[in-house]
Amino acid sequence: MPTSELSNDAEVTLSQSKILVVDDQPINIQTIYNILSDDYVVLAATSGEDAIEVCSENQPDLILLDVLMPGMTGLELCQKLKLEPATKDIPVIFVTSFNQQHEEDECWRCGGIDFITKPVNPMTLKNRVKVHLTLKFQKDMLLQMVYVDGLTTIFNRRYFDTHIEKISDQVKRSNRDTAVLLVDIDYFKPFNDNYGHVRGDETLKNVALTIRETIRRPADFVSRYGGEEFVVVLPESDLSGALIIAKKIRAAIFAKKIVHEHSPHQFVSVSIGVSTILTSSKNQRSVTEDADANLYIAKDTGRNKVHSEKVKQLV
Repeated sequence: MPTSELSNDAEVTLSQSKILVVDDQPINIQTIYNILSDDYVVLAATSGEDAIEVCSENQPDLILLDVLMPGMTGLELCQKLKLEPATKDIPVIFVTSFNQQHEEDECWRCGGIDFITKPVNPMTLKNRVKVHLTLKFQKDMLLQMVYVDGLTTIFNRRYFDTHIEKISDQVKRSNRDTAVLLVDIDYFKPFNDNYGHVRGDETLKNVALTIRETIRRPADFVSRYGGEEFVVVLPESDLSGALIIAKKIRAAIFAKKIVHEHSPHQFVSVSIGVSTILTSSKNQRSVTEDADANLYIAKDTGRNKVHSEKVKQLV
């Protein structure tokens, strides 16, 4: 791609970036809003708790964070964000009046990437924000090359393998469960054999898109696991919650009515095995092994079904 095209694409992407300003003083938020709102989407939070809620519902591309706030301080908030897989890579710029070396050191230790001193200089703020958004954009582009499946444009197996280990460690520390769904397209080989690989590829893309549209929370993700298999990860979800999502995925794909005359169901369908990290540890298996065992039962008992340890079938 020519450099000018890449530059233009980058400018468009940056203009759509979301900046979260976290400050307990509304006048400070208003000041930054006035400086940045012509170029970016500016979100606001007046406490650490509010900021966490904003991140879970409308994840920003960069955070401008006041250090001294009542309740949860900016340093504490930054530490919390860096511990969560969904927010750990959001760049955090501290907006501070600190002038002592040890105070700045604390900001670096918490995971901050830069400082802007109060009172804010508009030109400095604009340039710092643009630099760090550009760096994030470039990093995201590189990660996309490594972690995105070329056919379906969802995450690939490498992304899943890399992140499930980190998520498993976090579940063990926090005891807050994470669910995994293994999704397999039923009778996909006869579909390919009879309709051809072009139709097969279109169906893989259609199924991947349907799954991605069905999972709504920012931390949820779907990866292509291999061939016609997909894996869905639902952080902080127990088995009952995961089964609701699995049921929605199965129904949404079947509702597409993709004709498959070589399936007893007449349309493309999926079978889904469901497990959670805490459930699988009790069974002394990895979560993927547990989900795969449940997937096998769903397929062995007629397909177009969801199966888990507690709820045998959920059609």
